[in-house]
Amino acid sequence: MNWNDYEAIWKRQELPVGADADLTTLRETFETKRRKMAATLFLRDVIEASAGVVVSIALAFIWWQQKKVGWPIALAIVLTLGVTGFFIKERIRAHRNRLGPDASMLAKLEADIAELVHQRRLLMNVWKWYLAPITAAIVIVGVTISLNRPPWDLSRDPVFLGCFHGFLALFLWGVWALNRRVVRKQIDPRLAELEKLRRDILTTE
Repeated sequence: MNWNDYEAIWKRQELPVGADADLTTLRETFETKRRKMAATLFLRDVIEASAGVVVSIALAFIWWQQKKVGWPIALAIVLTLGVTGFFIKERIRAHRNRLGPDASMLAKLEADIAELVHQRRLLMNVWKWYLAPITAAIVIVGVTISLNRPPWDLSRDPVFLGCFHGFLALFLWGVWALNRRVVRKQIDPRLAELEKLRRDILTTE
């Protein structure tokens, strides 16, 4: 699962209205949307972590095929496992911050706001912790395999390499742009809704 899939999960949820949302509707749908968000994040972290393990095993197999000259692939495995560890860390953090069933609505609101702020920060900085290490791993594996092939092999052809890297750059830009769109269309409006509901609770208590 990649961040395109993550955006698709967010899209399947009802789009938040933002600061103009009706307070009664916000109160009535709060618990349902809260559970959906938690389930979405849980699914993302589990699938991403599992995919990282599978990819690392596949890279180890490629390294074994390349024998000693394939040692740079070990760096790609470390980078991939680093991203995997990030998602595992996210699950540990979510479990640690989980509220009990007797928590007040205000406490749940503040927890959800904090979680959305955290997720917003992750998406806005996706290059640093996700795309950069994954890209580096892809380049390391590609260059290692290419250098160990004969000169006439397609993987060493300049045109092929140019097309491949152009496609990779376009794909990474697309993922980055989609994450920005998720923030703009999903997270920011939902934050505005929760902040509005929080203000209403504080003024009525």
